[in-house]
Amino acid sequence: MTCWIGGVAVQGSGLPGWAASQPVLAGAAPWTPTEVVPPPPALLPPTERRRTSPAVRMALAAAAEATAGIADRAALETVFASGNGDGAVVGGILEALHDPSGIAISPTQFHNSVHNAAAGYWHIAVGSIAPSVSLGGHDGSFAAGLLAAVTAVAARGRPVLLCAYDLPLPAPLAAVRPTGAPFATALVLRSAPEAGVLAALDLRYRAEPAPTAPPGDALDALAIENPAARALPLLRALAARQLARLHLPLTPDSHLLVKVAPC
Repeated sequence: MTCWIGGVAVQGSGLPGWAASQPVLAGAAPWTPTEVVPPPPALLPPTERRRTSPAVRMALAAAAEATAGIADRAALETVFASGNGDGAVVGGILEALHDPSGIAISPTQFHNSVHNAAAGYWHIAVGSIAPSVSLGGHDGSFAAGLLAAVTAVAARGRPVLLCAYDLPLPAPLAAVRPTGAPFATALVLRSAPEAGVLAALDLRYRAEPAPTAPPGDALDALAIENPAARALPLLRALAARQLARLHLPLTPDSHLLVKVAPC
């Protein structure tokens, strides 16, 4: 399947947005890790904005950046992908259930705990009733999201917003599911090479493990530590405007072969 990238975003440690991060991703400037503070989602009304968690804020910041040049965001079909979901919210609920004093679970926390919370907030923010899929695929969540999004573009010929995000889990969940620094990315995928597209993607499913190699630098290590950051090889190819042949792990026994051709 083939599609074109018409918008891109990144939010993470030392990666404060696509424009500022391109020199780092392209290898023209060093990567310096920084604290990640997800910004309040300006697109949401104040009441809804106050209810958002850091995970939702990361996702919405990336989605808003990738779609900044689109007049009708509400028309976009969406795919939201996350390996951990909102681990901080789920962890808080589990702590409340475990508390012997019987602390009541907040209704806000409960509705924030579902895996499609970020997608729900996005569609509220832009007033959208377009189709939306929220999925998880453990460490292969970005590849799973990319496969779902490109399939939607190929099947319906309409643009799709893909957003992938993952944050570290709180203790004690972090002990069994360690995750690197917070990371989110978003892509607007189109069915035709319209004006302003950045690159063409050719995507093929391979029923075999992805080739492995030791990390070459700190960004490669980040890509291993955070499921959403598995997008970094693609983002680095886009920033460098280079032809690339990428192997994105999907499951232990399968991967996506992605060919990137700058426009």
